[in-house]
Amino acid sequence: FGDEGAANHTRLCGGYGEAGVELFVYGQVAFNDQAPAPKKYPARQTLEASQAIARLHGLDGQHTVFAQQNPNAIDAGVFHNDVIAVGNGNTLFYHDMAFLEEERVLADIRSRLTGAELEAVRVSSEEVPIEDAVASYLFNSQLLNTPDGMMLAVPGECREVASVSRYLDALVQSGGPITSVEVFDVKQSMRNGGGPACLRLRVVLSDEELKAMHRGVLLTDDLYERLTAWVKAHYRDRLSQADLADPMLLQEVRKALDELTGILGLGSIYDFQL
Repeated sequence: FGDEGAANHTRLCGGYGEAGVELFVYGQVAFNDQAPAPKKYPARQTLEASQAIARLHGLDGQHTVFAQQNPNAIDAGVFHNDVIAVGNGNTLFYHDMAFLEEERVLADIRSRLTGAELEAVRVSSEEVPIEDAVASYLFNSQLLNTPDGMMLAVPGECREVASVSRYLDALVQSGGPITSVEVFDVKQSMRNGGGPACLRLRVVLSDEELKAMHRGVLLTDDLYERLTAWVKAHYRDRLSQADLADPMLLQEVRKALDELTGILGLGSIYDFQL
């Protein structure tokens, strides 16, 4: 039941407030030794784990698609689906090596998607070899809606890999749903194994829901400055084994958390604050 689910799940829809299609991508079938599976690297997501997530969340089977990731892509270093595909709204941006049964997967999504037609933006291996896709984290990006179309937020490494940079220039001129590309320096995240996709978690709120939220956690210029000062004051740049045995570290962490809840106006939420 290998599960690293968030990196292997995409929701496609006509509108954020409408019913959509839940796309679960798995690396192998755990209970079938004869099913296709990667040979070099282990598959981190199993079909059985994906099915359990869908079942426990009460998802409608008519709006759920299970797709196997191409084992050859996993062996090329694509451990999670978010390194080979990204979706937003009715758009699926993916590499031709993303899925084991590409046409079947696309057909399943199209048959279940309501309120909009699927926009499948396919990147071929001739345009971007799988090795370049992995090295640049092209698909470990964010697709964001803008008034002029969708914007693809990519890591700076995408401009350092020639094939990817050329592809991005052609993409915005193609007349497709992705109309702009913005490059961001996320080297610290990349060096720890994550690009912009690690920021993909989004909860869309109505105006009424937004007004009901606690105001202290909404980012403003002032809050950004206060949080930056808090990080500089409390974040260590290294931690040793001896530090972990020092009782003062606990006091240090509690002091930092106490200040943070004060900055955000959350009140006493930790046991040590009671």
